[in-house]
Amino acid sequence: MEGFASLETSVRLDPRDPMMIAQLNHMTLGLYFAGQYEAAIVMARRTIRSYPDFPHSYRWLAAAFGQLGRKEEAKEALAKAVAVVPGAFEMHVRNRVPWFRPEDYDHMLEGLGKAGWKG
Repeated sequence: MEGFASLETSVRLDPRDPMMIAQLNHMTLGLYFAGQYEAAIVMARRTIRSYPDFPHSYRWLAAAFGQLGRKEEAKEALAKAVAVVPGAFEMHVRNRVPWFRPEDYDHMLEGLGKAGWKG
């Protein structure tokens, strides 16, 4: 996870970066896609504390909880993911965005399905 280490360094060196939300989100995705679901939960929660209106963090939180079988927490995060910005959830979940590899999209859908999403 060389890229993750680079993101961590960037966050540490420039904690006031106006694009911090993107870096934190990428860290969450990296952990999720590496199967490090507990760490992805920690990172998503960290992001949510700083950016509570950023919808993507809730989606990854729900998917990670789903992968771990933590259904109640997953359902709560899933509801928040949809409620914060419904259009963003629709765009990134119902349709694979072009920058997601099909296998990564499927991995996300698997976690959301385990979280209770009925796509």
